[in-house]
Amino acid sequence: MHIVVCIKQVPDSAQIRVHPVTNTIMRQGVPTIINPYDLFALEEALKLRDSHGGKVTVLTMGPAMAEEALRKSLTYGADGAVLLTDRCFAGSDTLATSFALSKAIAKIGDAFGTPDIVFTGKQTIDGDTAQVGPGIAKRLNFRQLTYVAKITSIDLASRAITVERRSEGGTQILNSRLPCLITMLEGVNAIRRGSLDDALRAACSEIVKWNAADAGIEEITKCGLRGSPTVVKRVFAPTPRAQSAVQIETSDKTLRHVADEVVASILTQQPALELALSSNLA
Repeated sequence: MHIVVCIKQVPDSAQIRVHPVTNTIMRQGVPTIINPYDLFALEEALKLRDSHGGKVTVLTMGPAMAEEALRKSLTYGADGAVLLTDRCFAGSDTLATSFALSKAIAKIGDAFGTPDIVFTGKQTIDGDTAQVGPGIAKRLNFRQLTYVAKITSIDLASRAITVERRSEGGTQILNSRLPCLITMLEGVNAIRRGSLDDALRAACSEIVKWNAADAGIEEITKCGLRGSPTVVKRVFAPTPRAQSAVQIETSDKTLRHVADEVVASILTQQPALELALSSNLA
């Protein structure tokens, strides 16, 4: 079984800055980390490999410094890594990113074996769109299983997979077929520490580096800013609230009494809400 995990090196969200003119995230001088949601996808891929055999290839698109994220993934136990890097990818939105990554995954299939599963995190902490994973699946014509909380079973002989997917109404049990793309939810596992052997291997492993031509991308106009129809109109920080939290003191700790106190406090702070509720009940 061959599994490809798409990861992204993102700025540490605690130190993000926004360019005042271009309205894009300024990455220079900001510490970077592996997108936290992608680590859940990586761990799930490693667990499947440990149980069913095969290999895990990690893929990312970005500047040369993104190699650090790939080497970190190798320390966790990934078998190989591919860095898709080219100046023509600069400024890619989710549409251009999914195009480039899908081409790279197809190329990985030609070079290292067709992937049975492609994993991504549910979204990234810098864009928060959750669009790249489904975009890749659409371009590769893979079945997509989004917001997956658990992989219940997988049968390589019959090319079948069963997952639990979290939805607004509860949990869905989905039966699908391979190949597929899975976006993993957060909190469903914990990334392993990795062994000393993996750390030593990661330090001396060669990262495969592809430019657009190496990845078989001929339609350069679909990459980077030229292939990105998204326009950021405005970026701003939320206005901090001047009102502080209200502390409610109560001697009776029963659930009903505490609930009554909370509701009474809310209605005291927002009398218009009480009038609206009374009107609706009437």
